[in-house]
Amino acid sequence: MGKGNMKFLIIGLLALVFISGCAQSAPEEASEEVPEALVEIEIPLGVLADLSGPLTTYGEDIQTTVTIASEDVNAYFENKGMPYRVKLYIEDTKVDPKIALDKVMALHAKGIKLIVGPMGSGEVKNILPYISSNKIVIASPSSTAPPSFLGVTKPDEKKFASRFVAGDAFQTIAIAKLAQDKGVKGVVITHVANAWGAGLEEFGKSEFEKLGIEVKSSVEYPDPAPADFTPYVATLESTVEELLETNSKDEVAVVAFSYEEVGTILAQVDDDSVLLTVIWIGCDGTAKSQKVIDDVSDKASLVKLYSTVSETHGGSELNELKVKYAARIGGEPKSYGLNAYDSAFVIAIAAAEVFDIYNEFNTDEIAISVPFVAEKYSAGDYGPKPVSGALNFDVWLDRAVTEYIIYSVEDQNWKESGVWEFKTNTINWN
Repeated sequence: MGKGNMKFLIIGLLALVFISGCAQSAPEEASEEVPEALVEIEIPLGVLADLSGPLTTYGEDIQTTVTIASEDVNAYFENKGMPYRVKLYIEDTKVDPKIALDKVMALHAKGIKLIVGPMGSGEVKNILPYISSNKIVIASPSSTAPPSFLGVTKPDEKKFASRFVAGDAFQTIAIAKLAQDKGVKGVVITHVANAWGAGLEEFGKSEFEKLGIEVKSSVEYPDPAPADFTPYVATLESTVEELLETNSKDEVAVVAFSYEEVGTILAQVDDDSVLLTVIWIGCDGTAKSQKVIDDVSDKASLVKLYSTVSETHGGSELNELKVKYAARIGGEPKSYGLNAYDSAFVIAIAAAEVFDIYNEFNTDEIAISVPFVAEKYSAGDYGPKPVSGALNFDVWLDRAVTEYIIYSVEDQNWKESGVWEFKTNTINWN
């Protein structure tokens, strides 16, 4: 065979190999196509928490529990063969209403219209017009001010804002009963000047007076809280002195509708102050505050700082969360964190169910779905159940609860002291 013929033979053989290779590779390329059902659909979920302000203890708790919730709900989707995956976008608001609005707008600019948070009622009030006009769904785990203090007069105005915590109309009944059980006949109230603090002060004063407990005065301080509380401490001291003119020390209390700055207030009370001779009563903003233990556990032990919080002793789901939580950062999740976990779970499921129907995250429909998904979640229809107890909502999309746990500082640490029951308005003391 000549060189020319050999050349053509080699070229021909190479061509056959190439054609054969292409014919064999075509089925492999087709098999590499990803089935449509396996394509992941991201559920972008914003998280607004206080990570560096007056509610840091609770904000960090929320950040941890929502992170665990995102992992758990993603595992749920995977086990069910569903394509959805939650991705978190966590922002620090310092529980500042202006920062909260800025963060909501920034999340919205990224296309995020589902949010767990914010924590404070002042924040919710400030963002409510924006989220309503832009159809952004939020679920706050800790805003408790009555709806009227959020600037709404009818439920539809709050359509996009659910709250997975009970309102202060419940809590102040428990606080007043607590004071009565402790033999208190006169109080002075101090509170932060925002929607949450003002709501507690107004409803609290009414409940105290219903039980014949005198409210001598109310001492309001700014929001954000000042570094120097000495002028407010002086006013509290003079008011307690007035109450002691007609009552014994066992019959007088300081009521603090405060966040963790209650620790700063106590730190600025002199060791020989009359304020350390009477009991203090806090609320869900002070209950189990780590700042109190870290900074003023000795003074808090003197005044007890009885604090109410809507919480559950829970079941297996809560126990599983506690194990994951302890392995991650140690300790146990707090009530707001439990609410945040359930908020994330409910919003994610609601978003997935709406997407199944509309092929988009229609937030009008997601907002409508939230209480119904929460009800099914509580019934165990999805398998897992809430870690924060049964989820029941009123017409304002606010949670209705049946009990508050009362904590106090004993021997320089928080201790469960009793449980208030709504149906009977009684406290079972430990």
